[in-house]
Amino acid sequence: MKKGCSIIAVIGLIVFLIGGYFAFNFLKKYKLGNVAKEGYILVPTGANFEQVLDSISPYLKNKENFKEVALKKNLDQKIKPGRYKIESGTDNTDLVNMIKAGNQTESSFRIGDFNDVYQMIGRVSRKTEADSLTFVKEFNKIAVSKGLNNAEDLKKYFFADTYQFFWTVKPTEFFEKFENQYQEFWNEERLAKERKLNLSREEIYALASIVYKESGGKTDEQKTIAGLYLNRVRKGMKLQSDPTVIYAINKENNFTQDIKRVLYKHLSFPSPYNTYAVKGIPPGPICVVDKNSVDAVLNAENNNYIFMCADPKRMGYHKFTDNDVEHAANAKAYQDWLNSKNITQ
Repeated sequence: MKKGCSIIAVIGLIVFLIGGYFAFNFLKKYKLGNVAKEGYILVPTGANFEQVLDSISPYLKNKENFKEVALKKNLDQKIKPGRYKIESGTDNTDLVNMIKAGNQTESSFRIGDFNDVYQMIGRVSRKTEADSLTFVKEFNKIAVSKGLNNAEDLKKYFFADTYQFFWTVKPTEFFEKFENQYQEFWNEERLAKERKLNLSREEIYALASIVYKESGGKTDEQKTIAGLYLNRVRKGMKLQSDPTVIYAINKENNFTQDIKRVLYKHLSFPSPYNTYAVKGIPPGPICVVDKNSVDAVLNAENNNYIFMCADPKRMGYHKFTDNDVEHAANAKAYQDWLNSKNITQ
């Protein structure tokens, strides 16, 4: 009896050990973390299993375990493109399911005060699967469908801000997000203010871009600056905004020049955007603006100012006046400061 019990006990132990071995291997392959280091992988549209394996291998503790689980779960037949975050502690099952389901991680895009839409596209396409040429082609099609000339005419639809997009976003999906935002922004309250201003939407955006550039994007003075330029428009004066001169020159040179100081020789540069040479509001915005700049035009300060000049004692801010003699003194003080800093161009 005792001998029989001993045999049963031994067999039981062997079964337990074998079961434990297989259970451990199962856990090791399917449920234990297999991430050696964190990071992101990019899985392009149409990628095959070997491409996925090559991309993810540098982040794994055991490549073969992942491969075995992935094939058993048919990852090779259900690969979804995307940008995937590989996180510490993640097991093979979750890694495979993530790629099969297309649970990718969004990227942050900073849409800044880009000079033109093409410059914006160049930056954005660095974080998307679609290249810049694809974006340009699709944006040109969208522009034509709206009765516009090309992608540059879509500038008013974009606001400077930070956004979240998937790496696989299509250009049409990308634009749709901004078009929806644009429609939401122009609510009934803003439309009523637009009508009261008696300016076209394009003129409002052009003025907003000047306000944005003159203010450096800071909101403190934007309504004051907007009021000043609206005064000039109503008086039939040239706007004489330095940023428009810089934009006009750079537009003709593919935005390759770094002009820190507007000189007299620049003021006569022939361009419809040069508000020293041409009276009236430019034909379009000189940059991608933010919402605050547009609101500054719609809610412009009621003032008498027609002159402004950078204040060397408060960098980034300005001195305002309605007196040409006082403005001449302010301008001289600023020119003297530029000279003292050897800023000559």
